[in-house]
Amino acid sequence: MTRRVSEPASPGADERTLYVGRDRPIRISAGHRIRHHDGKCSRPHGHNYEIAVKIVGELREEGWVVDKGSVTAVVSEWDHRFLLEADDPLVEAFEASGDGDAVVVLDDPPTAEVMSAVLERRLEATLPETVSAVSVQVSETAELCGGAEF
Repeated sequence: MTRRVSEPASPGADERTLYVGRDRPIRISAGHRIRHHDGKCSRPHGHNYEIAVKIVGELREEGWVVDKGSVTAVVSEWDHRFLLEADDPLVEAFEASGDGDAVVVLDDPPTAEVMSAVLERRLEATLPETVSAVSVQVSETAELCGGAEF
């Protein structure tokens, strides 16, 4: 005889949290520069970023908050791209060289903090309405992590 320990929660009954990349971060490689910085970060360079995402929402019929693939698809659009601020002359240089598709243009400097905020907005726009909160952390190096508190 099969005994059911507990009934599964019905969809929409309560909110749950999904972490993507908390223990094993999503990794992307990207270049950037901070134009109005007086130090070496004003020069074009790159990082191996580590990204973690926290999503709060209602359980869906499938039994999850969102499909992990929906999250990684948004983040991976920045992999092997150059992140530049809108008024950076390198945007035109990439376009003139035929590599315009290699650039992600941001309204603000491409810092870890800005990257996390932009990724949060992009995920909020992409994920289903059953999601109530999205938080993103972007680690540029082991010492520098910007974004939401988990």
